[in-house]
Amino acid sequence: MGGETLTHPDVSTLGRKDSWEGVRAVVAGFGASGYAAADNLTHLGASVTVLAENATAAQLEQAELLEILGATVQLHAGATDALPDGVDLLVTSPGFRPEAPLLEQARERGVPVWGEVELAWRLRDPDHPAPWLCVTGTNGKTTTVQMLDSILRTAGLRSVAAGNVGLPLTEAVMDPEPYDVIAVELSSFQLHYVSTVAAESAAVLNLAEDHLDWYSGATGMDDYAADKGRIYEGVERACVYNVADPTTERLVREADVVEGARAIGFTLGIPSVGMVGVVEDILVDRAFIDERQHSAAELCAIADLASPAPHFVANALAAAALARAHGISQAAVRDGLRAFRPDGHRIAVVAEHEGITWVDDSKATNPHAAQSSLAAYDPVVWVAGGLAKGASFDELVQQVGSRLRAAILIGRDRAVIAEALARHAPDVPVIEVAAGETGPVDGADLMGRVVGAAAAAARSGDTVLLAPGCASMDQFTDYAARGDAFAAAVRAAIDGTDED
Repeated sequence: MGGETLTHPDVSTLGRKDSWEGVRAVVAGFGASGYAAADNLTHLGASVTVLAENATAAQLEQAELLEILGATVQLHAGATDALPDGVDLLVTSPGFRPEAPLLEQARERGVPVWGEVELAWRLRDPDHPAPWLCVTGTNGKTTTVQMLDSILRTAGLRSVAAGNVGLPLTEAVMDPEPYDVIAVELSSFQLHYVSTVAAESAAVLNLAEDHLDWYSGATGMDDYAADKGRIYEGVERACVYNVADPTTERLVREADVVEGARAIGFTLGIPSVGMVGVVEDILVDRAFIDERQHSAAELCAIADLASPAPHFVANALAAAALARAHGISQAAVRDGLRAFRPDGHRIAVVAEHEGITWVDDSKATNPHAAQSSLAAYDPVVWVAGGLAKGASFDELVQQVGSRLRAAILIGRDRAVIAEALARHAPDVPVIEVAAGETGPVDGADLMGRVVGAAAAAARSGDTVLLAPGCASMDQFTDYAARGDAFAAAVRAAIDGTDED
């Protein structure tokens, strides 16, 4: 087997303008990034085999198209158990853990293992290599990248949000019309499988417990942080970090960057030299102006943003820092942030009725995100629960327990939250709404009872906040379905009240 390996093509030298004929590539996983990788490798001339354990109807149609183009597609239980013989490259979905059999077999045979992000980096057009402005963190990645994309577009650049949000990166880099710049969201899973990616500038927004079902064991949190820190490797201009999160600054200090790259902090307080921050409700820049030693340049007002929530302001500062590092003007930063509106289920006001504000932040799928959301409101009737993914809620309750009017708990792991409340905020009333943790859930019925319980607990001036701190798949298809059910139940309750 060792002799056979030596005859294989050296894929590490190949790019978009090289011939990939003779390269035998396996793509593991068939989500959006898996399809993009398989499609583009096939067009480049590689012999491609796609392996996945299951497929949706839409994916089956994509599989037929790939097979017409010459790829082999296996979508069935057990398809990813064994790596085929004679493979030169394995491109893995970020969902595969490092110890997955397919990946272990690749390492044993000396087969390179890339993620789709690594493949995309290697397939950039050498004549027009659009710089990547990259963002990671436990929470706020998508919002920050979309803010950044809005700023870049406002500045007149051909930009796209890609990676863990929007367009798969291989699609972005292979576009026949080159982009000027790409705003890239990267998850820790994606970063685990990169080795040569070097962003022009990069940001780690924050780090908190998450995905401890993937990063298990005594070193889980350290491994998670290390993968996030990969985003800073090779950075050319700016490593943006969160002043309030010392781990993000440590990751900057440990990174191997291009000589001259700067560390740029963002803070919700008054910024020091070399930072962006807030002065009297104004977002300001003390990093990218000549007179930064003695003054700051105004970027925009908090009132210009879609939300004054602290974590939303922090995301805007990080996006502004990355844009300013790329040379974007203050005016374009202001106008891009003014124009930006977040996707649904992110601190979205559903209704205001009889003095009570109802807010859908179903996207808050871990305790850190929920804590950030809760910190923006007081007093709060908190709707929480679902799949906790091994996370603890003690710190969250310690920090925001005094803001809580009541807690309405749902989902399989609601007891984890109830126990944290009992330990650290025993005076907060807890109402558990049980429904079908072991089978299909009637989301309308469940959320109807949740909204009824919340309405009974809330007083005029309160906010009822769906910020679950948990994943949704125990009871809903995804966080969007959970948020939709909540919003529909709120509207139904208000309509019923109005009719009375």
